[in-house]
Amino acid sequence: MSSEKAAVQPQDFKSLSSPHLPEQYGCGPIQFKGSHDGLYERHLLFDNVIAPENAGNRERYEAVARSVRDVLSQRWQRTEQTYKRENPKRVYYLSMEFLIGRSLSNNLLNLQLDPLAKRVFDHDHLDELAILAEEPDAGLGNGGLGRLAACFLDSMATMQLPAMGYGLRYEYGIFKQTIVDGWQREQPDNWLRRPDPWEVARPQEAVEIKLGCSFEVRGGNLRVAVGMPSRLVGIPYDRPIVGYGGMTINTLRLWAAATPEGFDFQTFGAGEFVSALAQRLTAETVTRVLYPDDSTSMGQGLRFVQEYFLVACSLADLVRRFRSNNSDWYSLPDKVAIQLNDTHPSTAVAELMRVLLDEADLSWDDAWNLTRACLAYTNHTLLPEALEKWPLRWFELMLPRHLEIILEIDRRFREEILARFPDDQGMVERASLIEHGGEHLVRMAHLAIVGSHSTNGVAEIHSRLLRETTVKDLAEIFPRRFNNKTNGVTPRRWLLMSNPELSGCVSDAIGQGWVTDLGELERLKPLVDDSGFVDQVREAKRMAKHRFAAWLKSSAGTVVDPNAIFDSQVKRIHEYKRQLLNALRIVALYNRIRENPGLEMEPRTFFFSGKAAPAYIVAKLIIKFINNIAGTIDADPQVRGRLKVVFLPDYCVSVAERLIPASDVSNQISTAGYEASGTSNMKFMMNGALTIGTRDGATIEMAEAAGEENFFLFGLTADEVAGSRGWYSPYWHYDNEPETRAVLDLVLSGHFCRHEPAVVDALRNILLTSGDVFRHLADLTSYLEADQRLRSLYADPRAWTRKALLNIASSGKFSSDRTIAEYAAEIWDARPCPIP
Repeated sequence: MSSEKAAVQPQDFKSLSSPHLPEQYGCGPIQFKGSHDGLYERHLLFDNVIAPENAGNRERYEAVARSVRDVLSQRWQRTEQTYKRENPKRVYYLSMEFLIGRSLSNNLLNLQLDPLAKRVFDHDHLDELAILAEEPDAGLGNGGLGRLAACFLDSMATMQLPAMGYGLRYEYGIFKQTIVDGWQREQPDNWLRRPDPWEVARPQEAVEIKLGCSFEVRGGNLRVAVGMPSRLVGIPYDRPIVGYGGMTINTLRLWAAATPEGFDFQTFGAGEFVSALAQRLTAETVTRVLYPDDSTSMGQGLRFVQEYFLVACSLADLVRRFRSNNSDWYSLPDKVAIQLNDTHPSTAVAELMRVLLDEADLSWDDAWNLTRACLAYTNHTLLPEALEKWPLRWFELMLPRHLEIILEIDRRFREEILARFPDDQGMVERASLIEHGGEHLVRMAHLAIVGSHSTNGVAEIHSRLLRETTVKDLAEIFPRRFNNKTNGVTPRRWLLMSNPELSGCVSDAIGQGWVTDLGELERLKPLVDDSGFVDQVREAKRMAKHRFAAWLKSSAGTVVDPNAIFDSQVKRIHEYKRQLLNALRIVALYNRIRENPGLEMEPRTFFFSGKAAPAYIVAKLIIKFINNIAGTIDADPQVRGRLKVVFLPDYCVSVAERLIPASDVSNQISTAGYEASGTSNMKFMMNGALTIGTRDGATIEMAEAAGEENFFLFGLTADEVAGSRGWYSPYWHYDNEPETRAVLDLVLSGHFCRHEPAVVDALRNILLTSGDVFRHLADLTSYLEADQRLRSLYADPRAWTRKALLNIASSGKFSSDRTIAEYAAEIWDARPCPIP
């Protein structure tokens, strides 16, 4: 790398993104309405060939979206032209997920065209919410990993960093979740059924990818044909990523898989129709869905091909961009920073080595030094089962050249370990890229760590546990390679856009500087004792709750009391996230009311939402149990109106944008030491919800920022959980804690699962027989004690709102802008490239 540049610092990114009026875009006058050549009417007429008075909401949505795209297109082009001219170091963010949500409202906000669009809606007496709802949530992600990637793209564009996201264009997303008799059912999420106004196909920039095998149909089944190389074509689809103020518009490039031939014409002519289409069906299947069911070897194999396809297409594209302006391969690290978002893109290590060895014709040492200098890896999990390991034979079948490279990396790495630790053969085996056992496996996390210059965790505790437990040997070998980058979320979408009442209060009090510098929220702290401002914040929460209740009734027919405590847990359904613990808490409160009908207790509505992986039987059973509790409570006149449980199906960004501003309580109750970060809690915090949670993930740092007295913390610490392995028994809690016993007795009696003994048996196995791996019973009593503190505080509205306001004022650290500034300064060495 060049030594002439001064080291970039996080503070260099402050005050880079001041808002700009639309007239400054260089796009000419903006018109949606008012003459026959207005953008909106032109699109309505010429794209859909329909008179305005006959247009439906979908046609109107497309016309508005295309009008906005027209406005941003010139600036989008100018951004790319500036990067080509200035040739800055560019950041390439590789991720299997980008949970971007809906684009129209976000782009209107960041372009600051929302007042203009509102005038269009008002002028034509259009239902703005109905038109915005016509846009489906993009089916490009599932949980926090994908939403983090989307926030990062927003921050990079807002901070004028030359950056690009690379992902896959999933035709059907992960799945559309419905609830049938309490059970999750999966249906295709056909989000691309109608034309997407935001994407631009670039077939002229397609990339061809080679595999060491092909696919054929035999006996009606798709089989791998060994020794018959084949090709896939990656067709890029670009989406604009608009920075706040509209000055920088970066690109999210998504790859769709195709085959170069289409189909075998001769085989088709011979009547073997399915066989003729085998290659095409296989190619298109690669980007059909996000995370295919990995309970079968075919599903795992498809995921393996997906991950390589993402890496190969993206690296070919970024190398092409690099070579268009640079002839010296040795300047690659000065111009390219590649961030691997979790283990999914780890094959990038072998792929970049292949490019540098076979195409650039560099020596092994030079190629290896350049590869490590360009690549950086973010780890998102401490769960061993989530650290991907792929069978070595799959590389042998499909990517034989990559296997040669990986084995050579491993050979040299083992020699390096032995030279440094000659008496520790165990370390060699533990740190090796290859896991030897019944079936030899390639450890993808190890490949990413060894083949990059930086490995970061996403919260302080996560980064510590990563070094001390998950990859302890690698951290000992590369102590300076590990660092922490606590996650953040974008305040533009998660406060400014989703919570207009609260963001209006904040802006009226301290101005709008917080939109691009969330640390400005600290200026709210002197106002926590201002009764007038506290009342305004409480009124903003009341309005958000009423708005959510009205939406829920109109969209799902579910009626909730906006005056009740809104208590939410929304995230992927997983045992370690402990939705089951939350359900046990509700059963305890239900029991208390049944035993003492006169018990004083604020009305409470518990919201759950999240998807279980299709093959994750236990997670699906937890959803079923929660829905059974909801039905039992609704049918019990003794508790109806005092407690209510609502499971919101098909959780997505759009649901979160409505629920989070309305929530009073955020549950972050993972087993300590299991959650990497927990970015949903940051969104709740900046929207004034109080956290009830364990000392895990980013919750620890959030409580430090706001003061633990403003959180409701409970439960075992990560060290205590780790220390309990080997001796912990859930039966002790059952035998010695009367309320725990009462809760379990009621659950295991079948009270909530009448005529469903299999559900009861499964719950008994999770909580007792199999040892309660995630320590539900160990933390239940402490959880209930924290819940009592929560309810006591809620009885004092002013004291509650004061703590909520302290949480809002302390959330500045948890902006993705701060996180990206740290990545840029400490990992990427990347600087802003303003667009003139």
